[in-house]
Amino acid sequence: MKNISKYSVAIRNNGGGHYNHSLFWKLMKPAGGGNPDGQIAEAINNSFGSFKIMQEQFNAAATTRFGSGWAWLIADKGKLTITSTANQDNPLMDIAEVKGTPLLALDVWEHAYYLKYQNKRADYVNAFWNVVNWEHVNSLLKAVK
Repeated sequence: MKNISKYSVAIRNNGGGHYNHSLFWKLMKPAGGGNPDGQIAEAINNSFGSFKIMQEQFNAAATTRFGSGWAWLIADKGKLTITSTANQDNPLMDIAEVKGTPLLALDVWEHAYYLKYQNKRADYVNAFWNVVNWEHVNSLLKAVK
């Protein structure tokens, strides 16, 4: 991913799609959600001031992404940041405007939510918080440190 610009657009789109979706499915679980705990809770509080503030910024990134793409919570140099990317791009790619290691990802392509939520992306984004697998997010953060 770090040198994706050296490859064709087809490789970028399909490689990004594979990485993004593989991560996305691991970040959810039945009966997930709730408030983050452990290292991720501490990192969120240090970077944003509170989980609520981080959640609001993440929701804004997800709902305001024009067209298809992804919303991300990323780690870079000990700090957490919210960003979004178009299409199947991600923050690991050398072409990303904001780079970092993904900790949380939300697919905001219409195919991810249209059957249940139609054009109500905000409802889909809000529902995502009910299935977040904070244990996996913590394991990703631990791997970054």
